[in-house]
Amino acid sequence: QVQLVESGGGLVQPGGSLRLSCAASGSIFIYAMNWFRQAPGKQRELVAHMFGGGSTNYADSVKGRFTISRDKAKNTAYLQMNSLKPEDTAVYYCNFATDRGSYWGQGTQVTVSS
Repeated sequence: QVQLVESGGGLVQPGGSLRLSCAASGSIFIYAMNWFRQAPGKQRELVAHMFGGGSTNYADSVKGRFTISRDKAKNTAYLQMNSLKPEDTAVYYCNFATDRGSYWGQGTQVTVSS
């Protein structure tokens, strides 16, 4: 059974930073790691993507502020979020594409507010 467990969300003031983590259990080979977010009343959107080789892509709205990284040995992905804005408020989900299928984290709330 593969599970993704997220941590690191919370309340932060505009301009602040947060670091999200997503750890996968089980013996898996990860092809790609993704971070999505969904704000109230909006569709889920892809925020950051890391291919197996390490190359990355970002949504235009977060370029230069968010960074996706990983610890391959721990099957863990990270999302470092800097210069946070109120419009970054959403539930953030990690998603891994693996040799055993696609898996999602439980979601973690990020609220940016003064």
